[in-house]
Amino acid sequence: MRTSRDATTSKTTEHEDTENASNQYESAERESRPPVPLDGRRIKAAVIGTGAIASGSHLPALAALAAEGEVEIVAAVDIDADAVKRFCADGGVPHGYTDLDRMLAEQHPDLVSICTPPTLHRDQTVAALRAGAWVWCEKPPVPTLADFDSVEAEEGTEGGPYASIVFQHRFGSGARHVRRLIADGAMGRPLVAHCQTTWYRNAAYYAVPWRGKWETEGGGPAMGHGIHQMDLLLDLLGPWSEVRAMAGRLVHDVQTEDVSTALVRFESGALATVVNSVLSPDEVSRIRIDCEHATVELTHLYGHSNENWRITPAPDATAEDVAAWQDFGVDVPSSHLAQLRDLVASMRAGERPRSSGADGRTSLELITALYKSAFTDVTVRAGEIGPGDPYYTALHGGAPGWAPTTHEEASA
Repeated sequence: MRTSRDATTSKTTEHEDTENASNQYESAERESRPPVPLDGRRIKAAVIGTGAIASGSHLPALAALAAEGEVEIVAAVDIDADAVKRFCADGGVPHGYTDLDRMLAEQHPDLVSICTPPTLHRDQTVAALRAGAWVWCEKPPVPTLADFDSVEAEEGTEGGPYASIVFQHRFGSGARHVRRLIADGAMGRPLVAHCQTTWYRNAAYYAVPWRGKWETEGGGPAMGHGIHQMDLLLDLLGPWSEVRAMAGRLVHDVQTEDVSTALVRFESGALATVVNSVLSPDEVSRIRIDCEHATVELTHLYGHSNENWRITPAPDATAEDVAAWQDFGVDVPSSHLAQLRDLVASMRAGERPRSSGADGRTSLELITALYKSAFTDVTVRAGEIGPGDPYYTALHGGAPGWAPTTHEEASA
């Protein structure tokens, strides 16, 4: 069976009639194969997809760790031969490919950064995992929970390889400090929260063929834009228990929504509002959490540092407590580099990295539940969307007015 991986890589050298027959053997071999030791050598890294996110975020992060002797960038892959040639020349990458499977077979990377459109993530991640490489995949990780579960099934059992999602807003000194304060109960119980991703995207943005379509983008602003702030909210507050949502297609001629709102209850009892929009000229990303003894607020756009966080104490808070709350330490901004450092440390320790497995799945599950609630007008609870549920395999769930229409339906 050929997969969507073939849409971004040249035709593989494997014969189609042997690929499926070998999958079971490959899975057993992968489980029995000991992790490749990484101590005492650089981690060999490759980049898949050479567009803006690769050149602007992944390559600089990898290059920074290469300068420190942690990483060696060995290859890049893109279906566009000219694009990969330019990327390699500009970034000093020694090997360029238009064939993912060939690169994996010849270069044997330890780490693969996936920077392609969402619809390609599953098959490219699986190919890398089967080749023994850890994966660092741009958000959204995959279009559906079914895809996520199929990726997780390909991971190593102990010591890797694992597939991690790029959720860089979790990382950095500010998020680390606030996470610790909330986990330790330093500011009391979290009670009320607000999560806001209100950005602006015009018609030219959606003129890119793969945007605004369920099949290729996976979803609208809830999936492609607000996922970062929702992931950070979940990382700070812990598991959610139920969601009630609405969605609209108010401006753009797209299949997906262009705005959504949701009410979320957490297992702790805390209540949150979530707003995701691409209709907002005054762009902002914001998280606010009201705890018993203080309010913590993060206001930024595409990344944050210590100065973007503010903690407002309740009137009865002690000066000693306030000083401890407001001491964020040395400023480490959120960034791809901050997450990559953490990922490399996990690789060397042979440990599952943050934002992988169940930890990485929770945001996608919330977004899936948000869409189901919005399109069915019901409250959706954590854990209820699984095999057999139409939203498990498509975020539109086949809902009338939201699911893509067939040619016959459009003609009628």
